[in-house]
Amino acid sequence: MTESNGIRLSSPFFRNLSEAQKNWKNSGTGQEDSSVPLWTTSADGLVKLRIDPTCLQAPITVHQMFQESLEKYGSLNAMVSKKDGEWEKITFAEYYNYSRKAAKSFLKLGLERFHSVAILGFNSTEWFISAVGAVFAGGIVTGIYTTSSPEVCHYIAQDCRANIIVVENQKQLDKITQIQNCLPHLKAIVMYRGPLAEKHPNLYTMDEFMELGNEVQDGELDALIESQKPNQCCVLIYTSGTTGKPKGVMLNHDNITWTSAHASRAGDMQPAEIQQETIVSYLPLSHIAAQIYDLWTGIKWGEQVYFAEPDALKGGLVGTLKEALPTSHMGVPRVWEKIMEKIKDVSSQSGFVKKKILSWAMSVSLEQNLSASYSDLKPFRMRLADSLVLAKIRQALGFSRCEKHFCGAAPLSTEALHFFLGLNIPLYEAYGMSETTGPHCMSSPYVYRRYSCGKAVPGCKVKLMNKDDDGNGEICFWGRTVFMGYLNMEDKTREAIDEDGWLHSGDLGKMDSDGFLYVTGRIKEILITAGGENIPPVPLEDAVKRELPLVSNAMLIGDQKKFLSMLLTLKCAVDPETSEPMDSLTQEAREFCQKVGSKATQVSEVVRTRDPAVYRAIQDGIDRVNGQAAANVQRIQKWAVLQKDFSISGGEFGPTMKLKRQTVVEKYKDEIDSFYKK
Repeated sequence: MTESNGIRLSSPFFRNLSEAQKNWKNSGTGQEDSSVPLWTTSADGLVKLRIDPTCLQAPITVHQMFQESLEKYGSLNAMVSKKDGEWEKITFAEYYNYSRKAAKSFLKLGLERFHSVAILGFNSTEWFISAVGAVFAGGIVTGIYTTSSPEVCHYIAQDCRANIIVVENQKQLDKITQIQNCLPHLKAIVMYRGPLAEKHPNLYTMDEFMELGNEVQDGELDALIESQKPNQCCVLIYTSGTTGKPKGVMLNHDNITWTSAHASRAGDMQPAEIQQETIVSYLPLSHIAAQIYDLWTGIKWGEQVYFAEPDALKGGLVGTLKEALPTSHMGVPRVWEKIMEKIKDVSSQSGFVKKKILSWAMSVSLEQNLSASYSDLKPFRMRLADSLVLAKIRQALGFSRCEKHFCGAAPLSTEALHFFLGLNIPLYEAYGMSETTGPHCMSSPYVYRRYSCGKAVPGCKVKLMNKDDDGNGEICFWGRTVFMGYLNMEDKTREAIDEDGWLHSGDLGKMDSDGFLYVTGRIKEILITAGGENIPPVPLEDAVKRELPLVSNAMLIGDQKKFLSMLLTLKCAVDPETSEPMDSLTQEAREFCQKVGSKATQVSEVVRTRDPAVYRAIQDGIDRVNGQAAANVQRIQKWAVLQKDFSISGGEFGPTMKLKRQTVVEKYKDEIDSFYKK
């Protein structure tokens, strides 16, 4: 079958739902077989899909989703990346053809069915093409975080049976060459950026790799594509391993294609025939949030994806945003907090008049956005503040065309939420996990309630189990977002999925009468004091940060302890090259010190001298937080300021800036022990 754009479409494209459903039922998937389980731990297993009668979209494969997009978006730009200072664009038609070429090359290199192509590198066209090509070829795409050690790379590559590993550069290649002799399934390595320092057997540049499959016949690839079923595994997402070994979350074609279609529309992402969305890809694609938002949803709705430079999280992101002008943007809370801190820093160095004008404009916007009115008819003061001040800040951030700003992967602080409302930027929170293919609950311009992560995506269900007197219960999920199981981990899978097929999140939440979900804590993070009191740490940590603007991170201690204590870090500059926390205090932190009577400009000064003015101010702030405590057991009795802020390289944060509490407890054991010495 040949389309007018000259692209050969090998599999039948389902033109209507009834034909799709008929083909699905007769496809040998086992969906109609009651013996097919809801979960599996085998890479080649089949699972029964949780199809809700309110959302009967026919299950399709990734290839079928791409075909559908080709018919509509073939000539549109799909990917934009910078080469030698110039933006290079690739259309959806070219993207599809490159993906087929990559698939053939993977087959030539010996990629086996349900074995993996592991990708270790920063976001790029090559990452996308390798991922799609791996799926077309019947393999499983497995991302590895670029911050992973050789030991972690070995564990993941061995567990997923990686036949081919695609690396970004020499730095990542060096990790794999250290371990390749311990990887019996590995057949080849491909490097997509920079020249090879040394030529070795079965090591290829991207250009060499893309030509390897020229001898593989279309028919061979087409037969593999035709054999794929929507309820078979095509993606592995490895959890960051904050509580033991990383777990391989198996996602099937339907997880990917259904979530790309429905979660994105619940967030008001537009199909390109209505308005082509432009997004910037910069968060790790080995994490489900970025992979579903950037890669798979991009294919589904014909989005134009700009790739940021590898220094994006070190300060380079805004430059890309200003060039790309995204219509939608997604960030984890720490990214939004870093933007907030940068704006505060710049503002604090402005003149008196500019500071006053910004403060006025933000207070007007915050007041308007916190009011009950969501009318398009804004008061004159709001329109004036927005046009004179706030619009210019959004333009400086690259958000002049951005209509939707999403936040996910971790809880968002009230401070950050209010700060961005002050810029007239509502942050729409999404909620889910790797095991729900990313977003299971979504907020959008039309489904929004402050402090909530939205409602369950239509066709999905959420319920709260074991609710307490306040209505808090464990959040559980049902729907086509729910994963297949953990690869080779039956016990862990049984812990996560109950006998009725509900996925248990381990998170605590409340739900209001309109179905809006509020995440209130994490069961494993709840501190149980020596007296048996349950204390959720995040509300107290957020309260301390609100009271003390110089505090960067606060972590509550108290599990099995007689009283609560807290570790604090101060806001400091970050090395633009390494992202390492530096000793210099930020402008905002210095201003706080000056205000309380200290001349300190460095973290080490404050900590070494136990700066009396700063320490007194910290104690005053903690006293104010303690004054709001409902009971004595909820009061913070002792605290310490650490010499260095938390970071990914320091081990306190995971790759998506999520706090690794157990690591912090182990790393700062001496400081914690000192709180409880008699």
